[in-house]
Amino acid sequence: MTDTDVHSDAADRQLLQRMAGGDRDALATLYRSYHARLGRFLSRLTRRPDIIEEAINDCFLIVWQKAAGFRGDSQVSTWIMGIAYRCGLKALRQHGADPVDQDELGDDRMAADDPDEDRELRDWLGKGLERLSADQRVVVELVYGVGYKLEDIAEMLECPLGTIKARLFHARVKLRNVLPALAGGARALTGNLS
Repeated sequence: MTDTDVHSDAADRQLLQRMAGGDRDALATLYRSYHARLGRFLSRLTRRPDIIEEAINDCFLIVWQKAAGFRGDSQVSTWIMGIAYRCGLKALRQHGADPVDQDELGDDRMAADDPDEDRELRDWLGKGLERLSADQRVVVELVYGVGYKLEDIAEMLECPLGTIKARLFHARVKLRNVLPALAGGARALTGNLS
């Protein structure tokens, strides 16, 4: 954990303590801090903005209700992401996972210096990620998009570490095979997927 992570986690723990005392401003601060990150994360489960927003709102209702019960065994962000994941799965079970138009998704995922290059890269990677199962996409997003350790992801998703490692392994193999074909063979893989 970096110094920034430690500072951020300490600030999040203070917000949880204030929330446990009924401070709605602390809830609003935590919500604003996590909303975009949770939106990106949950977009790996579903492309439906309505389900993503429902899961985020349900997540923060639970965070509000259980703030006093946070034991501190993990980072606050790990705890919140785990709640969001379970809320996303619940919302998918309730509403189904019907696809939506890509245009309905926001373009607030990653920003680059060249918007055209950024859009091309997102499209290319997005097509590759769509070939993965939802479980694999979530693990890839948590490892490469958010930077969590495998142990934290296992805790967050409430499954064995070996399962997380297997999902990541199979996701990387599939991406290694799929991405060059999606790029028409003209693009070399960038980044470290192995």
